[in-house]
Amino acid sequence: MKKIVMKFGGTSLATGENIRCVANLVADSAKQGCSVIVVVSALNHTTDDLCDAAEQAKKRNEAYIRKFKQKMLEKHSAAALKAIKNKGVLQEIEQIIKKTLDELEKVLTGISYVGELTPKSRDFVVSFGERLSAPLVWGALRDLKLESQWVTGKEAGIVTDANFGEASPLMNVTMHQLRERIGPLLEKQVVPVVSGYIAATQDGVVTTLGRGGSDYTATLLAAALAVDEVWIWTDVDGLMTTDPKIIPSAKMLPELSYQEAAEMAIFGAKAMHPRALEPIMKESIPARIRNVFNPENPGTLIAKAQTAKRTEVVKAIALIKDVAMINVSGAGMVGAPGSYAKIFDVLGKNNVNIMMISTAVSEANISLIIRRSLLGRALSTLEIVLLGRGSISEVTAEDDVCVIAVMGANMKGTLGVASRIFTAVARKGINIRMIAQGSSELNVSFVVKEKDGEVAVRAIHEEFKLDKAPR
Repeated sequence: MKKIVMKFGGTSLATGENIRCVANLVADSAKQGCSVIVVVSALNHTTDDLCDAAEQAKKRNEAYIRKFKQKMLEKHSAAALKAIKNKGVLQEIEQIIKKTLDELEKVLTGISYVGELTPKSRDFVVSFGERLSAPLVWGALRDLKLESQWVTGKEAGIVTDANFGEASPLMNVTMHQLRERIGPLLEKQVVPVVSGYIAATQDGVVTTLGRGGSDYTATLLAAALAVDEVWIWTDVDGLMTTDPKIIPSAKMLPELSYQEAAEMAIFGAKAMHPRALEPIMKESIPARIRNVFNPENPGTLIAKAQTAKRTEVVKAIALIKDVAMINVSGAGMVGAPGSYAKIFDVLGKNNVNIMMISTAVSEANISLIIRRSLLGRALSTLEIVLLGRGSISEVTAEDDVCVIAVMGANMKGTLGVASRIFTAVARKGINIRMIAQGSSELNVSFVVKEKDGEVAVRAIHEEFKLDKAPR
């Protein structure tokens, strides 16, 4: 019997009608003899709303907590009403929603009394999103006469370290417990509905798996239960050669390697987060990005070996906006061990993530790309701690830039790729501000002024004829 893990994102579960659609997709696969494990995210925007509520609770805004509880009750009850026809099942799900929200209100009230929001309590608050969505999907499946059982990621057996907000699974115990707890359900032909994103420490304290957390839950289950495929259901047909808003003729990519998918996810494409790819990479389990609103489309296959011999050198182009460039320079940096380490240390301690780095062999300057929203914090930190103290004499910034990432596994070992990219951009009269290429050679990233970003993407897309890529 074919085993599939189906993960449904927030947009797939945005409304009761969508949840009904999700249940039908699962039921169709079950009728075709597939053994299905369902993993669900929170309903659209719920996790962000829970983060906001936690912050308001920290500010002791009790009136907000009451209104928020009512808003969440209305949102999830409305979804249940549309998703579930059977009155008995509907009543049961409504009771679960109400009980869960009563617990959430107590947690938020506790935070408001203390006036403190720790990473541990924040994780507990945001876990409620999936704890509310999983019963809705479970109810919709039961409504379609499917045997089903819902569990949280904690109950399923995912055990992590105590790094709240970005916890890492303890693989051996997690694999063992997932097999032990979810395996028997599949043998009884019960459809497990597992809340994504949520896990727990060995002491049973709730943790979350960070960005791409629900995908991670799906791939952990896939690896533990040795499934045939993982299907990531979202609101797009698959991964595209570039953003169709920039180039309407952009094509869907039929296949990608794990490494290419990881590169695309890093640059904001709706691919699986690199962490989430790890469990299935080790077991060579393929994944598909599919559109819940267009299930006839096979989507983009992510696998170790590509079934067709692909000849295109460049596969996709990403445009990353909302970034800023910082240039740090000083003659004293030349030959001074630890100069760069000081810069990274200062930014790291102030929670500023560096997305891209480029440096001259002279060692006299280094350029960094960070999120634009963090620019003020980064500049003030560098100036206070480092400027004028020995090696560093100047810190400047540009906040009107964007990053273009050109990706493809066949770029490795192919001569003249960078030359074609930069010639295409130069023909449009665009000046390149910074360049970086990783040793993997899977991508070339460079920085241009934001006003030139879309023109540069079009030029490269045209140069490599990506709108004519085979489907």
